[in-house]
Amino acid sequence: MMKYCKKITALFTMILLSTALFAQDKDVSVADTMRSNGRIYVVVAVVLTILIGLILYIIRLDRKITKLERESN
Repeated sequence: MMKYCKKITALFTMILLSTALFAQDKDVSVADTMRSNGRIYVVVAVVLTILIGLILYIIRLDRKITKLERESN
């Protein structure tokens, strides 16, 4: 079982490394276009809103689970 986990971990590591190499493209025309139009700030605002929402949801869920654990004991 341990050999299987090591093989899966090595496979995922290699896949992630190869994906990072493909991401090294020199063409950033989309980013330049969005930056010149001012839309990049909209994208950043949406991403931050989603991340803050997820973090708040996880904190709230953790508090509820902790409260249920205390009540069950």
